[in-house]
Amino acid sequence: MMSWTDERVEVLKKMWGEGQSASVIAKELGGVTRNAVIGKVHRLGLSNRVTSTTAKPAAKEKAKTQAKAKPAAPTTPAAPPQPAAPAPETMRVTPPAVRKIIPAGQPLPPQPSANEISPEALAKVSEVEKIAKKISLMELTEKTCKWPVGDPATEDFWFCGLAVKAGKPYCEAHVGVAFQPMSSRRDRRR
Repeated sequence: MMSWTDERVEVLKKMWGEGQSASVIAKELGGVTRNAVIGKVHRLGLSNRVTSTTAKPAAKEKAKTQAKAKPAAPTTPAAPPQPAAPAPETMRVTPPAVRKIIPAGQPLPPQPSANEISPEALAKVSEVEKIAKKISLMELTEKTCKWPVGDPATEDFWFCGLAVKAGKPYCEAHVGVAFQPMSSRRDRRR
């Protein structure tokens, strides 16, 4: 394994500052991969170099010689200038929603308030939870209601366990709370 001596680090810094690629630096140093160079650059905090948008001097010279070698194109009357196409709007990139994982034993975030759920649905839920089977995670099947009740960090946590509504993961009462019509969800956001 190659070690990063002070001399090798100085060569790396110099070449990186000159805008050399990690592959070129790796070849120059020898015994090191392109990825090792990139890793060392990041560890040294050198990764914020400005990338040049201009061509390298050799490429500029080549372009000049090619331009001189081409014969001049015949001149034709200039066409009337065309209006420029409107510039596309800048796309806004929104960061993905961050889900916060709450460690066991910590208080849960505020749940939907009672005014967001119909009183009828809440009444059904409280009645159903009195007759629920109160099953554990290991007892859940595709035919049992998977509505969680209580704090998962405590021993009195359980799942409803009643028969599910067709095509849903919950019993009829819990479906009424979990799946609300689109219009009521849209109105809440305003």
